[in-house]
Amino acid sequence: MERIRIGIVGYGNIGRGVELAAARNEDMELKAVFTRRKPASVKLHTEGVAVKHMDELLSMKDEVDVLVLCGGSATDLPVMGPKIAANFNTIDSFDTHARIPEYFGNVDKAAKSGGKIGIISVGWDPGMFSLNRLYGEAILPQGSTYTFWGKGVSQGHSDAIRRVEGVKNGIQYTVPIEAAVERVRSGSEPDLTTREKHLRECYVVPEEGADLQAIEKAIKTMPNYFDEYETTVTFITEEELKANHSKMPHGGFVIRSGETGEDGNQHIIEYSLKLNSNPEFTASVLICYARAAYRLAKAGECGARTVFDIAPSLLSAKTPEELRAGLL
Repeated sequence: MERIRIGIVGYGNIGRGVELAAARNEDMELKAVFTRRKPASVKLHTEGVAVKHMDELLSMKDEVDVLVLCGGSATDLPVMGPKIAANFNTIDSFDTHARIPEYFGNVDKAAKSGGKIGIISVGWDPGMFSLNRLYGEAILPQGSTYTFWGKGVSQGHSDAIRRVEGVKNGIQYTVPIEAAVERVRSGSEPDLTTREKHLRECYVVPEEGADLQAIEKAIKTMPNYFDEYETTVTFITEEELKANHSKMPHGGFVIRSGETGEDGNQHIIEYSLKLNSNPEFTASVLICYARAAYRLAKAGECGARTVFDIAPSLLSAKTPEELRAGLL
């Protein structure tokens, strides 16, 4: 079996998830993990895999088919993504929705300059939810689409909290407002504001002596993350964070309601996820899109792509014949 050589950039929650996901795919081989930490301090689950400092990335250029970029969307990926895409085929989970067009353009330019493929914003949202929004709108052009997230831990928003000055650690939960969900499921197509659909609950461990009011203000006014939502900030200790907020569940719904025909027959399409581990599920999506990146690169394609541009068959380890016989 032809094996796809995978590299991981960043060994946090998603990076560890990618390592575990790669081990579950027989056509994948993890070659290296790249970190900003001291390589000797990083302990992997997989034996025989090299751990190297980020400065050594280019030394593995000929030994890695696809790099999975596991940095945060707030500050890491906007710099890391385009820079690395010039030399490697890449996958990432960039999830700042408002900045995706800008980020796509930067990765596209870099990837084309190096003849590489860069698939951006891969995960469940953006990613699987994005596809279901597209399917729903294409099938029911007269209608409304709604996305609800949670209750669960948002990795991107949690990372954004931890970047605030004075914050030692933190986690953020996205909570759908149940009354809004039920209105949507009724098919009434309500006009809902961002604030009417979700709450954002932030649990923050401050640095000693930090200005708590300044931290709360910085979080609640953060554009693209919290400024449009009803947001609560609760300050807790590191011990409370570990005891009560160590798990990373998530999930949500994409709902499309619309009408067809002269009589206005009503239809509702709903796609839902319930995840015990947000990072492990995200990593599993990243890994199957790494397979697609490898195949596109072998076909001579280059430039940035999103999940909208990838044929579903490219995600599967099965042959086209097996897919037609077993899943169609």
